[in-house]
Amino acid sequence: MEDILINWSPQETRVAVVENGSVQELHVERTLERGLVGNVYSGKVARVLPGMQSAFIDIGLERAAFLHVADLHLTGTQAGRGHHGEAGVATPIERLVFEGQTLTVQVIKDPIGSKGARLSSQISIAGRMLVFLPQDEHIGISQKIGSHEAREQLRARMQILVGKAEEGGGGGFILRTNAEDASDEELASDIAYLRKAWAAIRERAFNSPPGTLLHQDLSLVERVLRDLTSDRTGSIRIDSKLQYDVLHAFGETFMPAATAKLEHYRGERPIFDLNNIDAELSRALARRVDLKSGGYLIFDQTEAMTTVDVNTGGFVGARNFDDTIFKTNLEAAGAIARQLRLRNLGGIIIVDFIDMTREEHKSAVLTEFRKQLSRDRTKVTLGGFTQLGLVEMTRKRTRESLSRMLCEPCPTCEGRGQVKTARTICYDIMREILREARQFSPKEFRVVAAANVVEMLLDEESQHLAGLSDFIGKPISLTAEPTNQTEHYDIVLL
Repeated sequence: MEDILINWSPQETRVAVVENGSVQELHVERTLERGLVGNVYSGKVARVLPGMQSAFIDIGLERAAFLHVADLHLTGTQAGRGHHGEAGVATPIERLVFEGQTLTVQVIKDPIGSKGARLSSQISIAGRMLVFLPQDEHIGISQKIGSHEAREQLRARMQILVGKAEEGGGGGFILRTNAEDASDEELASDIAYLRKAWAAIRERAFNSPPGTLLHQDLSLVERVLRDLTSDRTGSIRIDSKLQYDVLHAFGETFMPAATAKLEHYRGERPIFDLNNIDAELSRALARRVDLKSGGYLIFDQTEAMTTVDVNTGGFVGARNFDDTIFKTNLEAAGAIARQLRLRNLGGIIIVDFIDMTREEHKSAVLTEFRKQLSRDRTKVTLGGFTQLGLVEMTRKRTRESLSRMLCEPCPTCEGRGQVKTARTICYDIMREILREARQFSPKEFRVVAAANVVEMLLDEESQHLAGLSDFIGKPISLTAEPTNQTEHYDIVLL
């Protein structure tokens, strides 16, 4: 069984999913930085890019959002042709949209790094058990739901319910996995709620200028009930009475079964102290993760991918080296799967397990890794070992990772992860003085630098500095600036 702990404050909501005392997932949402995925906007086409078959859409954000032709919903005669003309050639985007046009669009991927939000004009609104597709008519069933027979029975039930629910009319639905055991009443209430939400969106779109937010996805606190709560959830504890009341009212309306697990935490200790969650949060931001066996993992996150390196470290407990490597890799498989969830790492992920010579060891590690990854709520695709002994995988990326959300590049090293040595800076300074001496002729050169750099120039590098002073025929004075970082210095011409 798992417990969900919610730490709420006006500026930030933090959610931890804890199983057997171990933190499995961390979710953070800041009031000023709420994710945009699921939001529906009235957008204005700012620019059409025929070469990329895309358009930039102004939805009122800092950067224009991006709409690809594949995510464009076609209507009327366009829908009759599909994305293809008579000869089976795709209809170009410049014939489907034009600059200045107003479109109702939905964010399907948050802005990440320098990239704007990714949009779709095919709107979908998620409910508890259903996803409503107002521009479609078909009924889809999640592939994770039981057998083909069970899916067909659900489809037949939904067709009857959709037919009865005339209000709002039309639209298609996708049944989520938790709709498998839903009663007709629960499904009918979800249909009614989603159609009301869509009616409100259409009314706002009709009366609002471009750049208006028409519909916002649920807050993290509400998504706990909709997305994170399952049969395995033992309790949902929240430390705010105000939010407990809001969540209780929301749950009573849409998710009565989940509401029964809701508790208001009144303890003296902060709720995140119960399972050392703040310490776990700090570890989830570290580059190195230690394993119980003495081995360790190194996580390196780049713009294009994340690499995970597995090392034996000080683990020499097994009888022979092959067993040591195998046991470290087995433990690493579980730890990596958990860290991917904790850190919310997405995109391409390359895992460099320690090289194994025996095929049965490789197979067992891969089986264990696949089993651990199966617990992930986010879609994961795992390949086998490559010729170089690496494991390639992808994890769907829908929002920023934990480190990108909570951290920024170090201003001292500017994100490199290392700084120049004091001696390197001494030589940079000497080269700069020589360069300046060739262009200008001041009375004196004054170097303002960090204390450790000035100390080295006065001590180990004093002979070289004196030689430079003689060569350029000008005195060189030194001033230590305590606030300066090693790499920061100034050369003042006096």
